[in-house]
This record gives sequence, structure tokens and C-alpha cells, in this order.
Amino acid sequence: MRLQEDEIEMSNILTSDLFRNFMGGFALGAVALFALQPRDADASPPAAPVVQEAALENPDS
Repeated sequence: MRLQEDEIEMSNILTSDLFRNFMGGFALGAVALFALQPRDADASPPAAPVVQEAALENPDS
């Protein structure tokens, strides 16, 4: 008897507006992450090595 109640509860969750809106927002965010990536992301080096090199050149600061 509990199995049927669990199935009904799961069906209610999957068809709820909250779940639909949450999954829609998740899907929209995932699409935006891939669509809005900078095209030349590999061209710019990270800033950390520049800071490390500056620290090695001026050890007293």
C-alpha cells in the first residue's frame, strides 16, 4: 500500500509548478553557460603567475 502512495507522491512532485520552474531555470542556466562563454578564453593567461613573478623580482616588499 505504501508503494502506491510513494508513486502518487512522486507523480505529484514531478508535475508541480515548482519542479517545472526549477528545472526550467536549471536548463536555461546550463544553456546560457555554454552560449555566453568568451570565445578567446584561452588567449588570456591567468593573473596568478604574473603576481608570483612580481613577488620573486621584489622579495623585500
